[in-house]
Amino acid sequence: MNIPKRVRLVDVGPRDGLQNEQTIVSTDVKVALIDLLSDAGFPAVEATAFVSPKWVPQMADASDVMARIRRKPGVRYPVLTPNMKGFEAALAAKADEIAVFVAASETFSRKNINCSIAESLERTQPVAAAARAHGMRVRGYISCVLGCPYEGEIAPERVRDVAAALKGMGCYEISLGDTIGTGTPGKTQKLIATVREAVPLAEQAGHFHDTYGQALANVYAALEMGVATFDSSVAGLGGCPYAPRAAGNLATDDLVYMLNGMGVETGVSLPALSDASAFIASRLDHPLPSRYAQAVRSPASR
Repeated sequence: MNIPKRVRLVDVGPRDGLQNEQTIVSTDVKVALIDLLSDAGFPAVEATAFVSPKWVPQMADASDVMARIRRKPGVRYPVLTPNMKGFEAALAAKADEIAVFVAASETFSRKNINCSIAESLERTQPVAAAARAHGMRVRGYISCVLGCPYEGEIAPERVRDVAAALKGMGCYEISLGDTIGTGTPGKTQKLIATVREAVPLAEQAGHFHDTYGQALANVYAALEMGVATFDSSVAGLGGCPYAPRAAGNLATDDLVYMLNGMGVETGVSLPALSDASAFIASRLDHPLPSRYAQAVRSPASR
C-alpha cells in the first residue's frame, strides 16, 4: 500500500466548525482555542473568515481574532476570503494565507452564493491574484465533491475541471470537501484518481464530513491513494446543515487516534489536542461528536 509515513493536518474547527454554532462564541474563547491548537503541534489552523457579518455573524470578530492570537513560528493561520472586500480585510489583519472556495455543484453554487460555478471562478480569480501579488499563499476549497443535497452524486470529472481552474489561479493545494458526508471509500478513490489528471496527489487534500459515518474510512481510502493532507475539526465541531442532527466535520481527535495507531506521523500531540477538545466542549452548551473524547472522558475509561 502507498500509505504516507507522515501526513499534514489542518484543523478547521475555529472557522468551519465554529461558524455553524448558533450561539455566538466569544473572541476570548476563539483565541484561546486557536492558541491551544497551535501548541498541540498543528502546522496549520484555519483561524477565521472575512465574510459579511450579516450572513455569518459568528465570524464578525475576524480582525480581532487575528490581532490577538499568539502566532507560533512555523504555524500557518489561513483565513477564508470569498471576495475582494474580504481579502482586503485579511490583508489588513496580516493574514499569511487565504482560502478561496467554489462548489462542484451548479445548484449548490447558485443557492449558496447566488452564481454559477463559472461565475464563482471568475470572482475568485482577482482574489487569488491579489493574494499572490502580496506574497500570500492561496488554498482552494471545492465543496460537494462527492455529493450534493440538490443534485445527488457529482461527476468526478466536474470536480477535476474545477480543481484545474483553481490550480491555474495559483492555489498551492486543493481541498476536496465532501460537504454532506455521502462519500464512500470507493467513490473517494475514484475522485482522487480523476482529480489527479489535473492536480498532483501532493497538492490534494481530503476534507470529509461524517454524516453517514464514512469519514475515517474515506481518509483511509485517500491514504491508500497517497494523499497526505487532511482537514478535520477539533472535537468534531461543525454541524451539517443539510442533514439535521447528523455529524458534520470529522473530529480531529478521532483522526489523530487512528493515524497514531497506524504509525503515521502527524506532529500533533494527542493529549494536547484532547485538552483543546475538552476546552471548547466546556464552552458550548451541547455535546460534541468526537468518539475519542467521549471514550477518554467516560467513567468506564478511567
